[in-house]
Amino acid sequence: MNGLLNILKPSGTTSFDVVRFIKKTLDIKKVGHTGTLDPNASGVLPICLGKATKLSNYLMNNKKTYRAELTLGAKTDTQDKFGKVLDRKDIKVTEDEIKKVFKEFKGEIDQIPPMFSALKHKGKKLYELARQGKEIERKPRKIQIYDLNIIRIKEEKVLFDVVCSKGTYVRTLCNDIGEKLATYGYMSFLLRTETGIFNIKDSYTVEEIKKLVLKDEINKALKPLDYPLKRYKSIYLEDKFYKKISNGVKIPLDEFTNKKLKFDEFYTVYCNDKFIGIGIIIKKENIKYLKIQKLFL
Repeated sequence: MNGLLNILKPSGTTSFDVVRFIKKTLDIKKVGHTGTLDPNASGVLPICLGKATKLSNYLMNNKKTYRAELTLGAKTDTQDKFGKVLDRKDIKVTEDEIKKVFKEFKGEIDQIPPMFSALKHKGKKLYELARQGKEIERKPRKIQIYDLNIIRIKEEKVLFDVVCSKGTYVRTLCNDIGEKLATYGYMSFLLRTETGIFNIKDSYTVEEIKKLVLKDEINKALKPLDYPLKRYKSIYLEDKFYKKISNGVKIPLDEFTNKKLKFDEFYTVYCNDKFIGIGIIIKKENIKYLKIQKLFL
């Protein structure tokens, strides 16, 4: 079985719990996901089956969209509501001040990853060190906040939507916004509504997947290998190139097209209208070639 499932991960389960569930339910060995979602968060978690596991690296860099809630006035060690409260501070901000600060966090910003994270330091995960009471210096990382919109402000709680780059910690964003407002803040709710082309509206719960398997209708939920690659332009080859391509031979562009294809750009490649891989245009001795970077035969 090859393809992708758009799973709605429930809160209280890890991303690997979902992978294990899919392996067991579908009786398939090769299963992976395209980017960890915090155990206490819920939302979209694309699952790759069979040959689709080769796609993971191409999908992890996709933009992510979340609906989150910021609670002002308290600081926790995990930067979310599940952590230990370290301190509290009065909230002396207006709605206009909150809106102004939110705008300041749009664009490229520096973010220091939280101690309670799966990032590693000398082979050990940071959250393991944090549980031992250790604090390790972390370097700021560049992240991109593409969009940040407040949905509702009610007393100390701010509900908002954020579109961000890979590697963004929304709970750290809540913490940093709280500090900028001269108080504290932590994340009290997180739902991933979109990652790349996968949207929560088209997702399936684990219970729905179970029912589809029992009815032998899992194909209703299964997306084809090329489904998440729609942002790439496509190259269509004749059958005569199939053997060369499948053997990893690069093909000069002038042998199959007179179109100007961009150098160093990814393309989805089809042969006889069948998706066979992801290619890239390379240049060697002033000749441009199509080279397959990942085959899906």
